[in-house]
Amino acid sequence: MKIVLFTHPSFLEHQSMPRYANMLLTGMRERGHEVIVWSPKARFYKLPLMKSLKKWLGYIDQYIVFPIEVKFKLLRNSDDALFVFADQALGPWVPLVNNKKHVVHCHDFLALKSALGNIPENPTSLTGKKYQNYIRNGFSKGKYFISISQKTQQDLHELHLGKIESSAVCYNGLNRTFNPLSPTEVRTMLGNKLNLSLSKGYIMHIGGNQYYKNRKGVIEIYESWRSISKKNFPLLMIGSEPTNELLELQKKSAVKNDIHFVTNLADEDVNIAYSGAKCLLFPSLDEGFGWPIIEAMASGCLVITTNRSPMNEVGGSAAFYIDKKPSDDIFFKKWKEDSAKMLEKVVSLNKIQRAVMIENSLKQSQKFTAEFSLNAIEVVYKEITQKL
Repeated sequence: MKIVLFTHPSFLEHQSMPRYANMLLTGMRERGHEVIVWSPKARFYKLPLMKSLKKWLGYIDQYIVFPIEVKFKLLRNSDDALFVFADQALGPWVPLVNNKKHVVHCHDFLALKSALGNIPENPTSLTGKKYQNYIRNGFSKGKYFISISQKTQQDLHELHLGKIESSAVCYNGLNRTFNPLSPTEVRTMLGNKLNLSLSKGYIMHIGGNQYYKNRKGVIEIYESWRSISKKNFPLLMIGSEPTNELLELQKKSAVKNDIHFVTNLADEDVNIAYSGAKCLLFPSLDEGFGWPIIEAMASGCLVITTNRSPMNEVGGSAAFYIDKKPSDDIFFKKWKEDSAKMLEKVVSLNKIQRAVMIENSLKQSQKFTAEFSLNAIEVVYKEITQKL
């Protein structure tokens, strides 16, 4: 099978999308398929102009220059190729090949749903709304899709403006190695690296400052838990530099000395952090998939997450669940209290109970290996090429 893989341009410096595209590239090549990558090059983007213009220059490279290049490439390309879009955000290019064999990988529709006003917590600017509509009109010209979760598939079907011929769910697979490590050893290693006392363990969260990551909610749950528990495990907030709002929340907290923001943690240290944690506290409002859930489980770390899809799709029976943080202040206090009780339950498990849940977590993580994901994706690719 010949595959033409459309990917985001490298000059955008994305993180998760290049990893996913590389998994497709290497995985399909290892399975004996011919894969070539089509992606915009930085031409206008690299011009030495004001930084504020960079985004718009990048748009010229992506949506004016690149489509012209694709049209010329199609003149020389054989008709038997399968055109694969690594992300539905590449939608503006889909109409270039929608009359050929193609498939669009869908990750999450949070930006589009925000632009449509469906997520009041995350308002979108006028230009952002126009951009998301441009992407939507593009991917809606597609007919064949693969979603990373049932939730993403459901959103696709609600937001697609045309007719979908084929829609499959192929869950993500870990494209980095995560293994359970000795908690005692890794706590010492991480503690020395961060200059913190972590020998008894810690509560962990990992993620960026996107609204749906609910980092503020993590701190609110932690504070509520500390008010009812005799335990005093610190909280490690791993990820992006904290916002001013998060820093202010930490500053006003009665347990501020036990709330630590950890930035620029190397990839190899993330496995260490998971393995040493008492649990991962991951109360996301929404996700496309929820990578940290399965990364933590593969590292032997217990997970507390939101009882909503796709988090409960990924966590299955191996995770502990709390309600989604309410937008209504009337229910907020109860949410904090109930979530704190769940955190206390998890960190209070005895050795036998904890060992059983860790074993369940490791088994659950085996459902989300790169091999499992790529095998499922390859089946769909073959089905599409046989249909057309």
